[in-house]
Amino acid sequence: MEKLNKISKLFNKIYYNLFVENFKGKLNYNFPQNYYRWDLIEYLINKYGYSDYLEIGCDQDQLFSKIKIQNKVGVDPSSGGNIRKTSDEFFKENKNRFDIVFIDGLHVYDQVKKDILNSINCLKDNGIILVHDCMPDCLSKQAVPRYRMIWNGDVWKAIVDLRQRVDLEIFTCEMDQGIGIIKKEKNTSILEIKKPARNLKFKDYYANYKNFLRVISVEELKEKY
Repeated sequence: MEKLNKISKLFNKIYYNLFVENFKGKLNYNFPQNYYRWDLIEYLINKYGYSDYLEIGCDQDQLFSKIKIQNKVGVDPSSGGNIRKTSDEFFKENKNRFDIVFIDGLHVYDQVKKDILNSINCLKDNGIILVHDCMPDCLSKQAVPRYRMIWNGDVWKAIVDLRQRVDLEIFTCEMDQGIGIIKKEKNTSILEIKKPARNLKFKDYYANYKNFLRVISVEELKEKY
């Protein structure tokens, strides 16, 4: 996890609020209190008989250590997992294909989008990609550059961007900081926005997040998958 000193946090906060955006609205989500990302992954593994798992961004193995599957690969440049590389380095050399990919690496739009597209290229038929931290509840949790420890980044912009593609079916499950659900299928609800995703502000997200992300509950997710 990225380390921030007090000076960096203060500088980034002042910069963001002066030159990027200053918005005070806060959202209240209905995240389940007893259902987490490892529970969802276990459900999908058991339902579909998945055997090959890839995790991008492992930190201290909070998730990776809980995954029970035949083959699992965890990629992180600093700690956790079982491969010590950046995701870009890993995907450049990877020849394997995976049933399920969990993306929780660098939480900035450009890198998340790159990780998703690279994951799509090594996804098996009927595979699924999960993306963590899609639902920040306030501006400070999604600000880039980062200035607080509890941080989602602007992962949500990658989801918004890719929801405009015709060949990806994407939802976001309202659980555990928001988990994007991506399948290589026909998009049944193409998103239309008036400006590029990278130019959207948190105030745009605040007003439109349910439509932007195509938010569903855990119960609705299990009806679909």
